[in-house]
Amino acid sequence: MSESPVAQADLDALQDQLGRVPRGVIAIAARCRHGRPTVVRTAPRLEDGTPFPTSFYLTCPPATRAVSTLEAEHLMADMQSRLAADDDLRSAYAAAHEDYLARRAELGEVEEIAGISAGGMPERVKCLHALLAHTLAVGRGINPFGDETLDVLAARGMWSPETCTC
Repeated sequence: MSESPVAQADLDALQDQLGRVPRGVIAIAARCRHGRPTVVRTAPRLEDGTPFPTSFYLTCPPATRAVSTLEAEHLMADMQSRLAADDDLRSAYAAAHEDYLARRAELGEVEEIAGISAGGMPERVKCLHALLAHTLAVGRGINPFGDETLDVLAARGMWSPETCTC
């Protein structure tokens, strides 16, 4: 993982990307080819005390739009079917869940979200945004569905960190 500290310019970019003041940002976990934030790493408890299980949050508008298209095309349903039928895939996805929990625990334990990761892990495929953010933040080979989402986006020319149009 190649996180970078959060500079004021990053916070300004995030506010522009999100259309609101960013909350709980600990680091920039991934950047696109332009150096702009693509994924932020967030605190497990926000400033107002709210538990926040999504440690890796996709912020890049072109990426979020592209992933939303894949979700609208029901890619998650196909992934869910394969997850139910493939023991090796289930094992890899469970390991991704454990990786996510371990990385969040580095930032502190929050009882209300203990055992809850993101994206539906380990039993469901529910949010490709969260799964892709995990892959972009920690690298390939950890989250099989995050990796697959990145591959589909690139293969279809929809988005990649190297071709980002932000």
